[in-house]
Amino acid sequence: MLKRFSLSALSGKRRFDDLSEKEILALAISSEEEDGRIYAIYAQKLRTDFAASAAIFDGMASEENGHRERLLALYQQRFGDVVLPIRREHVADFYTRKPVWLIENLGLDQIRAEAEDMERRARDFYVAAAGRSTDVETRKLLGALAAAEAAHEAKAQGLTTEHLDDASRSDEDLAAKRQFVLTWVQPGLAGLMDGSVSTLAPIFATAFATQDPRTTFLIGLSASIGAGISMGFTEAAHDDGKLSGRGAPWKRGLASGVMTTLGGLGHALPYLIPHFWTATTVALIVVFVELWAIVWIQNRYMETPFLRAAFQIVLGGGLVLAAGILIGGA
Repeated sequence: MLKRFSLSALSGKRRFDDLSEKEILALAISSEEEDGRIYAIYAQKLRTDFAASAAIFDGMASEENGHRERLLALYQQRFGDVVLPIRREHVADFYTRKPVWLIENLGLDQIRAEAEDMERRARDFYVAAAGRSTDVETRKLLGALAAAEAAHEAKAQGLTTEHLDDASRSDEDLAAKRQFVLTWVQPGLAGLMDGSVSTLAPIFATAFATQDPRTTFLIGLSASIGAGISMGFTEAAHDDGKLSGRGAPWKRGLASGVMTTLGGLGHALPYLIPHFWTATTVALIVVFVELWAIVWIQNRYMETPFLRAAFQIVLGGGLVLAAGILIGGA
């Protein structure tokens, strides 16, 4: 009892079990209203590129608004016209939704999964809450809410069948994959290639010129971070994505900058090993892994023939590596 009181006092939130029927109904009204807005945001986000899925979420938003109107009518009938201002965040153990700024950055598959999870969590919560309640009227109310969510889930499946046939789903999945490649994979791959290959010469030239692991590491660290910052800003600044459809500049810049830095750090970090030849051996192994990883990504996501990708990347990387070693050892 003390623990329950302490948690409630510290958080300033009520427990769901402590709510009255009036508060539960008010909470259901605000929850349905919020879910309707979320589905409307999904529809707005998808309308340009994924019209069929947008139609599904338009229908689901309309259903949520219909549920809200039914609940509001019941509330007015039982408790009057003034609805209590209680929301999800006011109840400690009530299910929550993702913030709007996270919703807007979800991909198509994530949006579909999130919508399914929204309906399932709402239904399951009301069922579980009804099972815990000892008040007959409260059990009836919670059971009605659970039935409403179950009906909405069935309606959502019907909307999916109506608006999203196999051909439409296939087209949208292909468009989503293309968008993922353009926004994340392509700039990330360009960054990884630049970071892995362009830093080979300065790092290994320094290594063989000084045979000092610490100096080599510092040069590699500065080259990797500098290249990452440069590539990130370049990618973000040269294309705002509106005409090319390549996605938000900050996403592409982040992917390019991070992968560029990681590509250079891969063969710089081994020079934290104090023994020069041990560090160099490990660094060469890392370079081998990096180059073949680039080949695999090109083949997997960019659909570049494996042999052509291997020839281009391994040959180019090998030439840059050889140049660095020869210059450093001269």
